Amino acid sequence: MKLDYSYQEIEQLFSSEKSISAARISSISFDSRRIINGNHVLFFALEGIFRNGHSFLIEAYEKGVRHFVVSKKGATSDLENAHEIVVKNSLEALEQLAFFHRNQFTIPIVAITGSNGKTTVKEWLSYVLSGTHNVARSPKSYNSRLGVALSLLELNSDSHFGIIEVGIGSKESMKQHREIIQPTHGVFCSFGESHRELYASAQEHLNEKVSLFQEMEEFIYPNVITEQLPKNGKAIDAAEFTFFFTSFPLTDRASLQNISLVIAMAKQLGISDKEIHKRLAELSPLALRLETYDGINDNIIINDTYNLDLDSLKHSLSYQLANCNGKNRIVIIGTGTDSLLNEKKIRSIISKYEPIQLLLNISTNDEQLEKTQNASILIKGSRSSQMKLIARNLKVKNHQTYLEFDLKSIRHNINYFKSKLASNTKLMCMIKASSYGSDAKTMGAFLAQMGVDYLGVAYVNEGIELRRKGIKTPIFVMNCEENSLSECLSNQLEPAIYSLAQLNNFITALISHSKINYPIHIKLETGMNRLGFLKADILPLIDIIKAQPEVKIQSIYSHLAESDKINSEFTQQQIDILAENAGLIQKEFSYPILRHILNSEGIVNYTQAQFEMVRLGLGMYGVSSNNNLREAITWKSAVSQIKRVEKGDSIGYNRSFKASNDMKIAIIPVGYADGFPRVLGNGKCGIYINNEYCLTVGNVCMDMIMVDVTNVITKEGDVVEIIGVNQRVGDLAARIGTIPYELMTGFSSRLPRVYIN
Repeated sequence: MKLDYSYQEIEQLFSSEKSISAARISSISFDSRRIINGNHVLFFALEGIFRNGHSFLIEAYEKGVRHFVVSKKGATSDLENAHEIVVKNSLEALEQLAFFHRNQFTIPIVAITGSNGKTTVKEWLSYVLSGTHNVARSPKSYNSRLGVALSLLELNSDSHFGIIEVGIGSKESMKQHREIIQPTHGVFCSFGESHRELYASAQEHLNEKVSLFQEMEEFIYPNVITEQLPKNGKAIDAAEFTFFFTSFPLTDRASLQNISLVIAMAKQLGISDKEIHKRLAELSPLALRLETYDGINDNIIINDTYNLDLDSLKHSLSYQLANCNGKNRIVIIGTGTDSLLNEKKIRSIISKYEPIQLLLNISTNDEQLEKTQNASILIKGSRSSQMKLIARNLKVKNHQTYLEFDLKSIRHNINYFKSKLASNTKLMCMIKASSYGSDAKTMGAFLAQMGVDYLGVAYVNEGIELRRKGIKTPIFVMNCEENSLSECLSNQLEPAIYSLAQLNNFITALISHSKINYPIHIKLETGMNRLGFLKADILPLIDIIKAQPEVKIQSIYSHLAESDKINSEFTQQQIDILAENAGLIQKEFSYPILRHILNSEGIVNYTQAQFEMVRLGLGMYGVSSNNNLREAITWKSAVSQIKRVEKGDSIGYNRSFKASNDMKIAIIPVGYADGFPRVLGNGKCGIYINNEYCLTVGNVCMDMIMVDVTNVITKEGDVVEIIGVNQRVGDLAARIGTIPYELMTGFSSRLPRVYIN
């Protein structure tokens, strides 16, 4: 972001008051974690689902910010020499600033929307245009109200084009986006079911999407969209651009459809056929931006080698800063032959993120790479550089089979559940059993950064791991065993208390540690017949807690037995028991006590029983029949070898499979030691190679499986999907005869975890 406005100029947009500040504003921020030097920064205190920006004014101030946009008068009164602009709504004020900034430019602005493909088309179009022009575009997949405003503020005096990605957030949101963006060109990528629930019909949904383009002369869309579109829409036929496809490396239908839109728009914007050909040859499928994984020597690698331009470099550096968790930061950059980049510009950007070490255009065998330890390493590079090879070399070489977790989808799912709740209902995210196989430490840090109210674990040792990671969010422990009480206290973990004997033991530990008012969570028995206090225990429980200042009741909770069943009498009975018994306890104490009983399915099916807090578990990962959720888990491997097997030959241990005909098999490095159960051998399950279903042949081995690829076009090294778009977690669990919980918690610790943001 490169703004140049006086503070007084911005102030006049929102208020008639005039400040004495003569400062100039060069950038805005809404996330105090991403601020390095607050000079010339205007901080917007946004009020979000999980966090209120007013809670971070001091942190922003300590980083040098002196100018704030707030919605609470006097919010900065205790901050010396601070200046505040008071507005009714900080997000609306940010949009107003973006609108003002947009009106300083007369360059073409391309708005891109659609149910799918928005980010791909935006990134590919940006790449095609950026060979000869400077392009300001939406960072990552910013397409919400906040994202659109931030994207417009990326426009600067060097920009030749602006590309803004736009999503539907609510009814009539497109009108608001259109008025702020004022697009001159438009691309409508696709039309699907996403957000359909907001509208009375598919046509109403479609009309809302394309209303983004109603004030422009023409917008483009793929001719595969058959619904009725406005007259200013122009259908694009991929067949018109076969001339360009010879230099385009992809052949699948979706990619050809998306690249046709890119070509058509590039031509509209005056890019020559020769330049388009050249840039298409260098394109690949949209890389998963900001891929994070474990590196050698305890390093964390942030692989962002899709492309390199100055704007994306800034955003990647900002992401690294917010997620380094105290590690030293290193950025490795390879510029290749990009004509619009030079070392001076790169160093100028890097200098704003100090202290940070820059390694520019180093070789793949540079000895500095081997010596680097316990650092956060961001890798950026152009297509012509060797950055991908460096990223691969720095990755821990442990297993070709790995799990991928899409943090963007997890964030979407959490926000979906949060949308079902009252604004003051707290959210606890359960990350027990290594967060259902995803790794509790990484997920805990991610959820803490999102601002969830509580994290929940099963045992004290799981909570200790989170504290060692630097996570300060309150942590609820479901099973605080007697031999771990001291560790519970020393790590500020909050135990579930389910019996009088356990309560007495815990109070004894608190007395020995001189603790008072320590938070505990009371577990009530409501019908599961597991741990918990019965109604007969309530009065002695109250007596003990009233007599012992060492403890304070933080919450009262229970578990639902069949929350997945709608209108269950048993579930309603459990809810009523919790409400009644919690009421008996609450009336004996003057301070407020949280209540919670709903899990992921319960949040949707029994929203009225949300009380003051809910617990979200597997639903975070989208493992559900709910179409509003996005499954966030992918399990991948690769073909190790392909073999010809003759009729009558046996395959695998115990010779349990014999070929009835000549066949071709592929060997995949995944076995029951990874969590792929032995019961799935001999055709009881399969995996996908190049979107083709390939059944297992022979028994599942400890470290590998064999699958039938007789009729599949494949080669060694091809990607294998075990769980993904073709085979969901629930599909594989059903083949085993179990539930997703058991399958996911059975993922082996030797499987590398990759996190995509």
